[in-house]
Amino acid sequence: MKKLLIVVTCICLSSISNAQSLIGGDHILKTNLSADALQNYNVTFEKSLNHFMSLSISYATMPKRDLPFKELTKQFISNTNIDFDNFKVANNAITVESRFYLGLQKMSGFYIAPYARFGNMEIEVPVNYQYVLTPAPINGVTPPSTKISTSAQFNGTIRSQSFGAYFGMQYQLLTKLVLDFWVIGGHYGSSNGKLQFDAPEGVPAVALNSVKTIIDNTKANPFHLNTVISGNSVIINTDGPWAGIRGAGITLGLRF
Repeated sequence: MKKLLIVVTCICLSSISNAQSLIGGDHILKTNLSADALQNYNVTFEKSLNHFMSLSISYATMPKRDLPFKELTKQFISNTNIDFDNFKVANNAITVESRFYLGLQKMSGFYIAPYARFGNMEIEVPVNYQYVLTPAPINGVTPPSTKISTSAQFNGTIRSQSFGAYFGMQYQLLTKLVLDFWVIGGHYGSSNGKLQFDAPEGVPAVALNSVKTIIDNTKANPFHLNTVISGNSVIINTDGPWAGIRGAGITLGLRF
């Protein structure tokens, strides 16, 4: 009888252990479905450190596309010469965060998550401009001047570093499935970048000066633009604050 009880106890303990192994795990691999739907593809790896804390790292990338929130961008960047309809952006970001869970289970329940984000935004900005071309005199006679309208294509990268926090709730579903619901949060930091237009061969200096004047007259508060001409190129150096809202999102993950 005693041996039977020992065998039954061992079987029960083994069943409980297997169930915990099936449900538990110190790692979660997940993706934000709401961001994926907006073509901002992402993957996150979260690792538990103890019962109430975890660390995670995520990578997100958005392929080149038309400028989102175009009308909002126009409120910050004011210049009628900028072709916002053909403004293209792409980005990628790495986010490192720690989570502090207030629930009774590991990596489950309500949490607060401070984080740091490091991003690169690739930009293509067409700028329309005009200049007057005055030909050299021929046999002492100066031909009439010609007004030329064309476009300068600026390409470059803006890098950002920001820090913030958000909160949400994470729950275990079924056996290995995890549902992570981000409620709201935000981040703030700084940015700097460089955009460059390389003029084709034969473009006169007056054309480059026209492009520089247009950029110099651009209102881009709170960002600062410093424009220089170098050889046959017009270069914009940018710096300023960087902020964002981490809105509601639904993330689905696999726990192991």
